[in-house]
Amino acid sequence: MLFTGTQAANVSSIQARVAAAEDTSYEFLTRLGGQLKRELADGGPESAISVCRDVAPAMATELSLRNGWQVSRVSTKPRNSLLGMPDAWEQNVLNSFEERVASGETVGALSYYEVVDEPIGQSFRYMLAIETGGLCLSCHASPEHISEGVATRLNELYPYDQATGYDLGDLRGAISIKQPIQ
Repeated sequence: MLFTGTQAANVSSIQARVAAAEDTSYEFLTRLGGQLKRELADGGPESAISVCRDVAPAMATELSLRNGWQVSRVSTKPRNSLLGMPDAWEQNVLNSFEERVASGETVGALSYYEVVDEPIGQSFRYMLAIETGGLCLSCHASPEHISEGVATRLNELYPYDQATGYDLGDLRGAISIKQPIQ
């Protein structure tokens, strides 16, 4: 397909947004993983809870402010329902990711983007799947595989926690990016 004029500019703009969203998502995951590894090594799993509870939202805010976007983590099984609940668009994409995994796709390769018409105008929406890694299982495995100390701390912080029951390689959630289109 050949795009000309405005179409070509729009395609180029979308491709640039996809590349920037991918870079931002991978930066988020890389920085979060590094912090998590350090905290696990220094203070153990109970101490590492603070990375996902405090550091991850701060990183998302920093990336949002830096780019003028809305950057967040969402899941169908959120730990903190105030920060991790997907909106309708995100829920549909997460459902699609689950279907794609069920049909054999690898979680780590899943992403999706779309330009969405909203009451306030158009937005570029992007999601990158989060694969459950080994580090995640200290707090996100089946309850019988989570240490008593971690389980106690999670129950104190998140009495309505839904974010357990994962195995290595499962779809844990997604990084979600929303960019207004001017």
